[in-house]
Amino acid sequence: MIHIDKLVKQFDGQDILRGVDATFEQGKTNLIIGQSGSGKTVLLKCIVGLHPIDGGAIYYDEVCFSSLDNSSRRGMRRDMGMIFQGGALFDSQTVEENVKFPLDLFSSQSEAEKRERVQFCLNRVNLNGAGRLYPSEISGGMIKRAAIARAIVLNPKYLFCDEPNSGLDPKTSVVIDGLIAEITAEYNMTTIINTHDMNSVRRIGDTIIFIYQGNKLWQGTKEEIGRSDNRELNDYIFAAEVK
Repeated sequence: MIHIDKLVKQFDGQDILRGVDATFEQGKTNLIIGQSGSGKTVLLKCIVGLHPIDGGAIYYDEVCFSSLDNSSRRGMRRDMGMIFQGGALFDSQTVEENVKFPLDLFSSQSEAEKRERVQFCLNRVNLNGAGRLYPSEISGGMIKRAAIARAIVLNPKYLFCDEPNSGLDPKTSVVIDGLIAEITAEYNMTTIINTHDMNSVRRIGDTIIFIYQGNKLWQGTKEEIGRSDNRELNDYIFAAEVK
């Protein structure tokens, strides 16, 4: 579980996040939605420690992550998996080498143990046989699946996804959503997904948080979102669906 308490973030003296409270549950897909400039991307970057915060606190289970020094945060990085927008694979490395990269950084396993773990993760995301290929030789959907394999190679407790369906066709988006939801339940991870894809919201939104102008205006489930009487949320849903 991750909990944020009265989170404040400023840039150049301007409030970007204004006292945001939220709880992201373990074993669930927790989605953050909101229009461009709403603060949702800043929120995700604050949670993972890429942006320092200006007020409030961030808790990973019982640990106050926002009060840790850099050395202590590094110790927690092993428990975090990241899926970046676009996949963010290293072009000069094979798929197998990309997935192995976190093990080289954080694991003391032997090379044979690392190769075994990499192959397990590639099989889990249905990329068996693609390990020796380079990112330029595989499709966008395969790149995202390779990014998922890399994110779970250390068996993390927390998984963060920034627009995982960006640039994908609708059919491939369904596959990626399903894979993230399956892995979240399988590994009992706390998964946080930053997205603008309302189809993803309705498919896998166990918990949904709507950010508007730096404030959390609504929180609920995929079943509840269609019944909301929040005007800003309904305007956002309508605008997202007519694009």
